[in-house]
Amino acid sequence: MKLVSDKQPFSARDAEATARMQALVRWASIEATPRQILAQEHLPDLLPRGTCVYVPFLPKGQFSDTLRACRHLLSVGMQPIPHVPARMAESRGQLRDWLSQLNESGVDRLLLIAGDSDAIAGPFPDTLAVLESGLLGQFQFHGIGVAAHPDGHPMADRATLIQALGIKREYARTTSTRLWVVTQFTFDANVVIDWLQSLGSILEEVPVYIGMAGPTRVKTLIAYAAQCGVGASARLMLRRPGSAKLLRAWSPDGMVRALVQYCLDNPDTLLRGIHLFPFGGLRQSAQWIQEHSGSIEDQRGQFHESSVQ
Repeated sequence: MKLVSDKQPFSARDAEATARMQALVRWASIEATPRQILAQEHLPDLLPRGTCVYVPFLPKGQFSDTLRACRHLLSVGMQPIPHVPARMAESRGQLRDWLSQLNESGVDRLLLIAGDSDAIAGPFPDTLAVLESGLLGQFQFHGIGVAAHPDGHPMADRATLIQALGIKREYARTTSTRLWVVTQFTFDANVVIDWLQSLGSILEEVPVYIGMAGPTRVKTLIAYAAQCGVGASARLMLRRPGSAKLLRAWSPDGMVRALVQYCLDNPDTLLRGIHLFPFGGLRQSAQWIQEHSGSIEDQRGQFHESSVQ
């Protein structure tokens, strides 16, 4: 497999590369807090119908906020994907209640994460504990996403993280669960590609969606990077030639182009799409999607599925 640079020009495949980039952007998912979702009166004017919108369960938030946001997204034709943080569930019964309310509201997929909190509120220290509990099998969710960290994780090394992905892959196989992987945001395509190559065959057919920051000021990004443990690729970004320009603004254009080139060179890659973190604001990221996606004729909501049976 080939590593690429985000400065590598497109060759004779310009048309194919442009089409692939538009498809990646057009089918992009996006993250939005409950407050952003509920405060935006004209959400369908910003995002195409069927867009997958991830709804974080913030450490100081309430599950009721997540639930209200998901119901609102469904009412305007969006596809909510709520975060379900294992460490924040105070008991097995509380987690079952969260899953039940989401299921009854029409939410049919979710992102299972450990959670940002260092404290463990109940019996679930991580996502593997939730899978082992058997609770997810009591509900008919269409699919389950799990997180990955190409830039590394402060609490675990790469080998441990990849091993955990393998366990989740086996869970999906044995329970006939549709599984996908969505990554923490990073700033460097080669970091992502190196991570994809390190997976080997551990995920097999499981699709991977790459997280990246939407357009914003780099000063804002650096602050988020420090909080989220992605400082390595942030430092790489700032060491590049022309990084002085980046201090004014960041755009995901270059990273998407590099990933498109990688996909063209490696057609068997697990990379299936991108996921935006709108640190510069929901409207700014939505406008970027509109400007880079070409015509929107495709049916949305097909994102984040796997053929794993």
